[in-house]
Amino acid sequence: VQLVESGGGLVQAGGSLRISCVGSGRTISSYTVGWFRQAPGKEREIVAAISWSGGRTYYPDSVKGRFTISRDSAENTVYLQMNSLKPEDTAVYYCAADPDPRIGAWSISYDYWGQGTLVTVSS
Repeated sequence: VQLVESGGGLVQAGGSLRISCVGSGRTISSYTVGWFRQAPGKEREIVAAISWSGGRTYYPDSVKGRFTISRDSAENTVYLQMNSLKPEDTAVYYCAADPDPRIGAWSISYDYWGQGTLVTVSS
């Protein structure tokens, strides 16, 4: 499966942004999908993940209550809605797909990656 992210940009602190991950080649519904981010000088970290069916999700404490992951099977797309954004949310955001139905929190679990989309939150 090929993944393409879009929707990144510049937003003020406290604002919202929705980024998208469109799959092609295979239906994205066959994969667990995660959103990761990587800021300059930092390791890549997970910010959300969603199961094949969309019935299970995972968020680390750093974004819980602010970020929401969802999937639209008809559009072969996974979204990340980000609210109450903070300057520390600034990073390149990547979506990734894993054929394993179990949700993994580590990037090594994911086999397919998009090219990333930059989110910049100004203070």
